Amino acid sequence: MKIYVAGHRGMVGGAILRQLEARRAGGEDLQLVTRTSAELDLTNQQQVQSFMQAEGPDQVILAAAKVGGIVANNSYPAQFIYENLMMECNVIHAAYEAGVKQLLQLGSSCIYPKLAAQPMAEDALLTGVLEPTNEPYAIAKIAGIKLCESYNRQYGVDYRSVMPTNLYGPGDNFHPDNSHVLPALIRRFHLAKLNGDASVTIWGSGSPRREFLHVDDMAAAALFVLDLPQAAYASETQEMLSHINVGCGTDISILELAQLVAQVTGFEGEILTDPSKPDGTPRKLMDVTRLERLGWNASIELNDGIAETYQWFLQQDAKDLRSK
Repeated sequence: MKIYVAGHRGMVGGAILRQLEARRAGGEDLQLVTRTSAELDLTNQQQVQSFMQAEGPDQVILAAAKVGGIVANNSYPAQFIYENLMMECNVIHAAYEAGVKQLLQLGSSCIYPKLAAQPMAEDALLTGVLEPTNEPYAIAKIAGIKLCESYNRQYGVDYRSVMPTNLYGPGDNFHPDNSHVLPALIRRFHLAKLNGDASVTIWGSGSPRREFLHVDDMAAAALFVLDLPQAAYASETQEMLSHINVGCGTDISILELAQLVAQVTGFEGEILTDPSKPDGTPRKLMDVTRLERLGWNASIELNDGIAETYQWFLQQDAKDLRSK
C-alpha cells in the first residue's frame, strides 16, 4: 500500500505520519510518500499533476493547509481562501486523474454557521451565516467537502472528509501573532512567568466555549475513518456524500482554559480579560455521535495533553521560539 501524506511537516500531518510509521514498523506493508513545500508546491496545478502521475499512490491523505488564529485570518483573508482552495482542487483532481480510489481530506469545525445549534451536527453545514473572522478559510474548507462529494457522485471514487475540532499538541505553531488560542496561551503564560509579570490579559470576554482535541487523537481518528469499510462509512454519511466530525464531545470556556494553562505553566499572577477584542463564535462544540457510533472515542484528557504540549514547547530552542 502506497500512501501519500500531504502536509507531513504540519502538526496533524506529522502526527498521522508518525502513526503510519509505527504501523509499518509493526509489520504492515506500507510505502509512505512525502514532499516538502519546497519540493512540491501544492498550489501549482502542473507540479501536483506530474507528481501524482509519477508516484501513483493507492491512498492520499490531504492534511496540508494554510492555518492560523483570528489575527492571521483577519490579516491574510485572500491568502487563506486562495491557498486552501488551490491545494484542495489540485490534490483532489490530480488524485482522481492518477487513478487514486481512496482519499481523506481534513477540514475544520469553522465550516459550520456562527450560531449553529450546539453541539454542531454534520447536517448543520450551509444552514446559516459563517463567523466573519474566518469566513474565507471556512469557505475553502466547505469547498473541499463538496469536491469530495462531487467526485464520489460523478466518478464513483471513495473520497472522505473529516472535520476536526480545535487541535493542539506537539508540533503546534506558537507564533505570537499567527497561532491558535491554546498554543498562544501557553507561550504567553510561559513568558509571563519568566518575566515575573503580575498579570496576563486574554482577548475577549473569556466566555466563548471551545472544544480541544489532542493531535494524536486526531491522527488516530483520521486513520480510523480512512480504514472503515466503505459500507460502514456510507451508512453514516448519507451514501458517501457527506463528512464526519472529529472531537472529544466536551468544551471549556476560554477563561477556564487560560486558568488551566496558567496552572500547567506555573504562572501565579492575575488573569484579565479584554472585552474590546473580538470573541469570535460564542460556542463551538462538535456532535461526534456518528464517529462514536462507528466505534471511535478520544482518549487523551485535556489536562494531560496541555502538560505534554508544554513540555514539548520547553524542549524547543527557546531563542528560536521567541524570535518568531
